[in-house]
Amino acid sequence: MRLSTGTRIAALAAATALVASACSGGGDGDTGDGAEAAGPVELTFWTWAPNMEKVVDLWNADHPDVQVTVNKQDGGDPAVTKLLTAIKAGSGAPDIMQAEYQKIPQLVSADALADISGTLGDDVAGHFADGVWNAVTLGSDAVYAVPQDSGPMQFYYRADVFADLGIDVPTTWDEYAAAAATIHEKDPEMYLGTFSANDAGWFTGLTQQAGASWYGIDGDAWVVDVDSDATRKVAEYWGGLVEDGVIDNKPMYTPEWNAALNDGTQVGWLSAIWAPGVLAGNAADTAGSWEMAPMPQWDANAPATGTWGGSATGVTSQSEHPEQAAEFITWLNTDPAAVQALVDESGIYPADVPASTEALSDPPEFFSNQPDFYEVAAQTAGTVQPFTYGPNINVAFSAYNDEFAKATKAKKATAFVDAVEAMQRITLDDLKSSGFNVSE
Repeated sequence: MRLSTGTRIAALAAATALVASACSGGGDGDTGDGAEAAGPVELTFWTWAPNMEKVVDLWNADHPDVQVTVNKQDGGDPAVTKLLTAIKAGSGAPDIMQAEYQKIPQLVSADALADISGTLGDDVAGHFADGVWNAVTLGSDAVYAVPQDSGPMQFYYRADVFADLGIDVPTTWDEYAAAAATIHEKDPEMYLGTFSANDAGWFTGLTQQAGASWYGIDGDAWVVDVDSDATRKVAEYWGGLVEDGVIDNKPMYTPEWNAALNDGTQVGWLSAIWAPGVLAGNAADTAGSWEMAPMPQWDANAPATGTWGGSATGVTSQSEHPEQAAEFITWLNTDPAAVQALVDESGIYPADVPASTEALSDPPEFFSNQPDFYEVAAQTAGTVQPFTYGPNINVAFSAYNDEFAKATKAKKATAFVDAVEAMQRITLDDLKSSGFNVSE
């Protein structure tokens, strides 16, 4: 289903919100509080999180009148496609759906997620960083999901190398550039990091930290702002580092990159909270040599970070029991026992900021040398900046891969800015041709 003028996007609070016409409640068979239902209310939950059924067992044991059944799905695009197919058919959709943050606008614009703002307690939003909450509200009073896990970004670095070279951990991007130059000068085979043209989500997080938001809402229309000043600033900065040759420009997650982490020729990584698992798998021999710090800042007086990854749980527009489903997803993502179970069983980093520190008291084994690992993580998680995704973010991500592949090959800062401009044009043209109402 596609947005058209006055049908899919309408003005909400302060004319900045997105509302889908079918997202105001349950289906025709809504039973309200379930009092008239024969037997317990039964909810289905599509999720890809490992061992989620063990977490749900806690709920089922304490809520005999509302029972939840986990139905495991593939994550990412396959899960979205399956849900949209069921929504279009009018049958087969679950009550509850796990969705990546960047997929929520697509699901909302397709009338797949319900607005559950009327069934949530007033204190729910306070559990999450403003930037994370923005991802499930699209900047409006409507609420389309409750955040589950998040991927706040930090700076991971070889503390032993920094100590040997006498380099302080960079706290600003100017200091990062200086450290990168010093490291590469000391050893031409060694780099502080790489610019990866294959990881649009990574670049999105960097621009989010700088204050970018690639989409917005103007009345009843979408706005595309990929080429904002903030995004251009980030692109030009990294293009300059590549042009100067002080960082690498090879993709992440390749055998060469994995080997560089392990042999010490890549001594830093701007990544998300799940980085320890990747490092443990790819650079096991370096355990105990890495530490984590907040991302370098554009403004040292205004700490900020972006995200790379994360998901939320929403109630589908065709659920016949939206109130009970909303109660369950609130419990799942804010109740201390549930959050602890998500950490223990599913291995997530919870989006619930107050619960994350309690649930994660010991550092990851790979970072056993840094006892305050999760204290630092909680601090950074609280500085996530708002960022709005759009219904064709997949097109923007694909354009990133294509355009920045050219830019990294050119190794010119101007080529990086050109890539952002091309992304803007491609994303905007696709949104128009797909039938969405667009404001320029």
